[in-house]
Amino acid sequence: MSASPDSGLSAPPQTTPRRLLAELRGPAVVPRPLDARALAALAANPGCKRRAILDGAGVDKSALAAKLGSPAPFGQSQFAIVRGNSFEAKVKADGGRELLRLIGVEEPGEVSVPDLAAAGPEGRVARTALALREATGAGAWALLDHPLLALEVAGSPVYLEPDAVVVHPDGGWTVVEIKSFPMIDGSADAAKVGAAARQAAVYVLALERVAARTEGARVAQSVLLVCPKDFSNVPAASVVDVRKQRSVTRRQLARLTRIDEIARALPEGISFDVVERSAAELTAAVECVPHQYAPECLAACELAFHCRSRSREAGAVETLGRSVRGELGGLTTVAAVLAAARGEEGDPDDPAVAALRRARALRDEALTGVAACR
Repeated sequence: MSASPDSGLSAPPQTTPRRLLAELRGPAVVPRPLDARALAALAANPGCKRRAILDGAGVDKSALAAKLGSPAPFGQSQFAIVRGNSFEAKVKADGGRELLRLIGVEEPGEVSVPDLAAAGPEGRVARTALALREATGAGAWALLDHPLLALEVAGSPVYLEPDAVVVHPDGGWTVVEIKSFPMIDGSADAAKVGAAARQAAVYVLALERVAARTEGARVAQSVLLVCPKDFSNVPAASVVDVRKQRSVTRRQLARLTRIDEIARALPEGISFDVVERSAAELTAAVECVPHQYAPECLAACELAFHCRSRSREAGAVETLGRSVRGELGGLTTVAAVLAAARGEEGDPDDPAVAALRRARALRDEALTGVAACR
């Protein structure tokens, strides 16, 4: 595969790390390409080596989870997809008049909407880069509808398609994310906004690669999130700061470029080949890679049900959530937490142990009071 000068990609070298990842995936297995959602999910759980190695090697995690006996029901409903497409079409109708109004452009006729059609993904990436350069050089408003961007991840190109990118007359570039979940009284569900911000941060990183080669360009560190207002189909917009998500995603992508370090630490002969390996062999291979399960994984990772089952078997406190895990300090299992609460284990001077014992005393006091009332 070749790379265009405008794409911001270098030709992926045939290196030992790539061969190593191919062996882990299975030499005859076609790698599963990453997308913005997958990269955002990596940023949401940057400490999980299991997801990092599987995504870096291009393993089909859905097929792997099914063979392990823990399939995950992923994907949007057809109704949600149709509703999302309908809302996006409304936002972009009539030359993007409604979207431009949300941005603050009163006269849509002053905005150019370049044609981004080209042959193949590399052609579209190059055409997008050219349109961004031309719009920035012209010093005028421009709306890029579904531009195609690229990032190099673990030595391979990943193609990303944001809903829109707006070029400002001063050379600023703003990512636009259009979602179909409602914005009620000016705010939307925090979890859904967080997921959208992580996904948009991936687009910001990809845009920055193009901006680095475009004179006068700068990429905004906030994105425009467009959602239905209240329970209507009327678009409403909110500016979302993605600096934190961008920073986390950049670190995780840099970590993926060194994914061979994780791979080399695995036992010799380990493979995640879902075609050739048995369920028992795949289970053993997966268990060789450390993971960091959290309840949030259920909405972002195909292996979440498998990891949750193993975490429950080990009595890990991570199954209770990251916030609970953070409060418990060195207590890593549910059994250890209960023993500390009963006064059987733990340092009394440890704040977590002291809090557990105080909570147990209050519980016993409350139960005693209820029994006395009866």
